[in-house]
Amino acid sequence: MKKTVGRVSLKSRKKRTQSSRDWLLRQLNDPFVQKAKLEGYRSRAAFKLLEIDEKYKILKPGYRVIDLGAAPGGWTQIIAKKVLPKGVVVALDLQDIVPFSETVTIIKGDFEEDIVQHQLAEYMAEADVIVSDMAAAACGIPAVDHLRIGNLLEAAINFSTKHLTKGGSFVAKVLMGGTEAELLKLLKLHFSQVFHFKPNSSRKDSAEMYVVAKGFKGKNTG
Repeated sequence: MKKTVGRVSLKSRKKRTQSSRDWLLRQLNDPFVQKAKLEGYRSRAAFKLLEIDEKYKILKPGYRVIDLGAAPGGWTQIIAKKVLPKGVVVALDLQDIVPFSETVTIIKGDFEEDIVQHQLAEYMAEADVIVSDMAAAACGIPAVDHLRIGNLLEAAINFSTKHLTKGGSFVAKVLMGGTEAELLKLLKLHFSQVFHFKPNSSRKDSAEMYVVAKGFKGKNTG
């Protein structure tokens, strides 16, 4: 008989703010959090990349992939599973990432710093796929949050146009209503296909979506 998990409530008397209580309850009762634990993924975000790849077929054995904003490593696990052992995987984040059993290069640093981008390029001058689940720290002001994630997206796009192989793919997190027309125009200039996609594993009340760009036209475009 299939075992079902009932809704979890907080019984601890530990003092918490209402926002932290809400977050913890959401985590405890999130089916994708539970599924991630059962399947050995480091985060529920792994299912988002699985859905993206199932729909758009961006990861293949032997591919060279850069994972931006990788901590704690849910996306990196999926990438490694799809492209190794013949492929190459580089994961970057500001936070520490626990090393993987697979051959994955981990870099700790701020992607918006030139020195970090140069370090990435030293490990992988040309990639078949670049993915970004980077998110700037939210301040709660929608306009500011959109601007911050827009800046990250722009930086990731600019890096990708320098380091993707022709025909390569780019995936990045965006906020609904926050993607500037100029950035989408830039993607369409450099890629033959550009899509917006919200995975089922993305929380319904979240403003996040993903932009999927396929068919990089080459470094001399534009």
